[in-house]
Amino acid sequence: MSSSTAIPPSRGIIPLPGSRRGLLIQAGLLAAVVLLGWWFWSNAQANMAARGLQFGFGFLDRSAGIPIGEHMIPYEPSDTYRRALTVGLLNTLRVAIVGIALCTVFGILLGLARLSSNPLLRGLVGGYIEVIRNTPLVLQLVFWHAVLLQLPSVRQALNPLPGVFLSQRGMKIPGLMADTALLVFLLAAVIGAIGWWLLLRREGARQIATGDRRSTLLPGLLMLLGFPGLALAFGFVPIVEWPELAGFNFEGGLALSPEFFALLVGLVVYTSAFIAEIVRSGIQSVHKGQWEAARALGLPPGRIMRLVILPQALRVIIPPLTSQYLNLTKNSSLAIVIGYPDLVSVANTSINQTGQAIEVITIFMAVYLIISLITSALMNWYNAKVALLKER
Repeated sequence: MSSSTAIPPSRGIIPLPGSRRGLLIQAGLLAAVVLLGWWFWSNAQANMAARGLQFGFGFLDRSAGIPIGEHMIPYEPSDTYRRALTVGLLNTLRVAIVGIALCTVFGILLGLARLSSNPLLRGLVGGYIEVIRNTPLVLQLVFWHAVLLQLPSVRQALNPLPGVFLSQRGMKIPGLMADTALLVFLLAAVIGAIGWWLLLRREGARQIATGDRRSTLLPGLLMLLGFPGLALAFGFVPIVEWPELAGFNFEGGLALSPEFFALLVGLVVYTSAFIAEIVRSGIQSVHKGQWEAARALGLPPGRIMRLVILPQALRVIIPPLTSQYLNLTKNSSLAIVIGYPDLVSVANTSINQTGQAIEVITIFMAVYLIISLITSALMNWYNAKVALLKER
């Protein structure tokens, strides 16, 4: 008799190959999702019918009657819900784009200061980061809004810089008048920047091919400044509007409301603390041998950081940096706490007036999804550009 005996399968259990078992599990999950979706849709339709509502997006063409204090395009309360939601979307994009640019600059500077050899600077930045990261963002937004509301009145507005005024009504700064001269001037500046970029690419290819590289600083600056200079020489001079006190308010210039300014400052301060830690960890991930090799070549510290360390650290920095950009965009929805009319704020008012909650929530969820996908695609493209090339 054999020392090992076969164990018969349990009754009632049919052994299935792994592939079939996986297919059955996936089919069961898909059926559960479909049933859940059907139940949700049926329940939503029943509730809407009980309230005399019908699913659809026809309400977007009705007059909204929503007053929106800040708008980048012409808007009146008599306009449609479609235009009101568009105004809210533009307000969201406005604070998100400006916030991403500013928090990137401040985050990099704070990250470099976090690694400073000066113990005082390093300690101050470390304390700032710990306090900001461990304080709720909503509380910070309320704090900044309260601080701005405590500023002097318009007639006693603070004037920290020429043409810049801070008061209870927000910030007034010089602005450029939108006309043909401004368009031509900006186009000339873009042409100069593209020319410098093409010159950098040519010299980079030349260095790879021959090992020699010429400086692009002087010709690049000539293009960047020369083309706008030509525009000015031909009479395309942008007109700068300076804010001036007239009665009980300022006239001219660009106005930043207390709500927008508080939201922007809060998002930048909060997100830059996280970016600082990302930059610090990315730089510390580069082996110290890279520093030693660069110093052995006689490179100064600034060029070592710019040409040797940061290009390698970017491969570690970019993925979590993308997450922070997405977080900043989504955190801008907290603007409703301080009264800034972003997309979510306008959408909530639309829901209260129309009762079309499912449609409106679907709209702003789709909008945030599209913004996140576009941001991720751009950052993934840049990450692929700086990634190490695999050997074939």
